[in-house]
Amino acid sequence: MPEGIPRLVVDRTSPVPLYFQVAQHLEQLIESGAYPPGTRLDNEIDLADQLGLSRPTMRRAIEYLVDRGLLVRKRGVGTQVVQPKVRRPVELSSLYDDLRDSGKQPRTDVLSFEVQEPSEVVAQALGLDDSAEVYVIRRLRYAADDPLSIMTNYVPTTLIDLDADVLRRSGLYEVIRTAGITLKIATQSIGGRAARAPEARLLAEKPGAPLLTMTRVAYDEAGRAVEYGSHVYRASLYTFELTLTTA
Repeated sequence: MPEGIPRLVVDRTSPVPLYFQVAQHLEQLIESGAYPPGTRLDNEIDLADQLGLSRPTMRRAIEYLVDRGLLVRKRGVGTQVVQPKVRRPVELSSLYDDLRDSGKQPRTDVLSFEVQEPSEVVAQALGLDDSAEVYVIRRLRYAADDPLSIMTNYVPTTLIDLDADVLRRSGLYEVIRTAGITLKIATQSIGGRAARAPEARLLAEKPGAPLLTMTRVAYDEAGRAVEYGSHVYRASLYTFELTLTTA
């Protein structure tokens, strides 16, 4: 293990399984940058001996982090840390806000910015009639230097004045909040599909690579539809995170 990395003291009286205690400790070290991408871990036997654990417990902790996309096993190399995914809680927030708050350095390219009549799908989602117009904004969002998401948003022109230059520097929800509109609730659908060739080029992926999809309609305190979004994300770098509770 790299020098200067604090060792884990497991709590054998805790109801939390030992493998999960180990996995959480390693995950914190990876997320904090103490284990940067490319770091090689000792083999499972040595790690288990260092922590006073059984090899099956250590193996299960490693497998958990491999499944989470934080570690990768390479033949002839061993277990290595990989670039951690952006994990976004499923709540009413923007990708820009989430990246900024987690220190991921968001950056935006505005691919197109137009005013159009809405399609039938968009008009229905936003509750607009045939005479309405919407901003149609297509952006490429980066986390530091990594292209992460292609975002297409539709906003009624009657609600707010938008500017492409402002959207290069700020997130859409930040601009909406600055205009005095409070987003209160949203309906959201999450799915997945393969990347099409133009998307793959923008996202530095191969055609057919897995993408996460998200569509959302956000409403203000008066129940007025403010924004309709249709986004795709690199599944190799991004995941949605949910917290589930019992009733």
